[in-house]
Amino acid sequence: MPILTWNQNRQSRLSYPEVQRFETGAGGVLDRDNRRRPSGVPEETRSGIFANCANPGCGSGWLKLWRSRSAPVFEGGWCCSAACTSAQVEAALRREMEAPGSMQDGHRHRIPLGLAMLEQGWITQTQLRRALEAQRAAGGGRLGQWLVRQQGVSELLVTRALGLQWSCPVLGLEFHDAEALTVLLPRLFVDAFGALPLRVAAGKILYMGFEAHLDPVLALSVERMTGLRVESGLVQESLFRAAHTRILNGRFPRVELIEASSEQALAQALATRVEKARPTESRLVRMHDCFWLRMWARPQSGPLPEAASVQDLICSIRSH
Repeated sequence: MPILTWNQNRQSRLSYPEVQRFETGAGGVLDRDNRRRPSGVPEETRSGIFANCANPGCGSGWLKLWRSRSAPVFEGGWCCSAACTSAQVEAALRREMEAPGSMQDGHRHRIPLGLAMLEQGWITQTQLRRALEAQRAAGGGRLGQWLVRQQGVSELLVTRALGLQWSCPVLGLEFHDAEALTVLLPRLFVDAFGALPLRVAAGKILYMGFEAHLDPVLALSVERMTGLRVESGLVQESLFRAAHTRILNGRFPRVELIEASSEQALAQALATRVEKARPTESRLVRMHDCFWLRMWARPQSGPLPEAASVQDLICSIRSH
């Protein structure tokens, strides 16, 4: 799917000065044993005094003893050669290609917002009827917005009702440090998918806020990339929009956009960049219909990396 279509349901408000674009031609995190480890900290790859190549098909044998390279590290495993890096990247991309790109809405049959609020006694039948009539007359708009703007219903009550629909908490903005949280995911994802990193608790839990509905695909991808357990919730609309604007105006890690003509071309482009950067750790995850590669220039010592130490690549394949 072309990158420019990711924002088709959201009006882009900003330019992205940290973005580089590239197009290829046609021609705390779970390790390999499903154990959680801190983001940016490589999995142990040494046996005795010699390093073990992470590529299970590596055929270099004793020749690797003569190689004076400690990087790159890809998904916790050291790669002894460019060929092994390529093999590991190809395997990871194949794994992500075979994984579902999106989840079916598990709340498709949840109780409608108006009935949920009526049941709680937060609105009257007259307020609900008038809001629905205004929504039909206007040809759209969220019911909650019509209840707030036309019927004077509390915005917080609407958010609480949405929380009941999604079986999730309503999150506040206490201790929200937008500038510190821009290192967690690329600006394009924050903008296009309406995500709002709120805070990291105890160095282990990332609270992620959304405006009207959750995005479990994004939450899982961020969890796999960062090693933090992601807890999602809803934020009151007016508070969300103000905080979302603040974080979009922050400084994000540099990012490169890649659109490839095929899976093979994308794997080659990613392997080339991993080899060139020689990261101490790198990782690939799928985010809806695109792929996110992050590379760490040095080991990460805490829950949040240094912005200057990470580089992101956001990738798509034309046929997707």
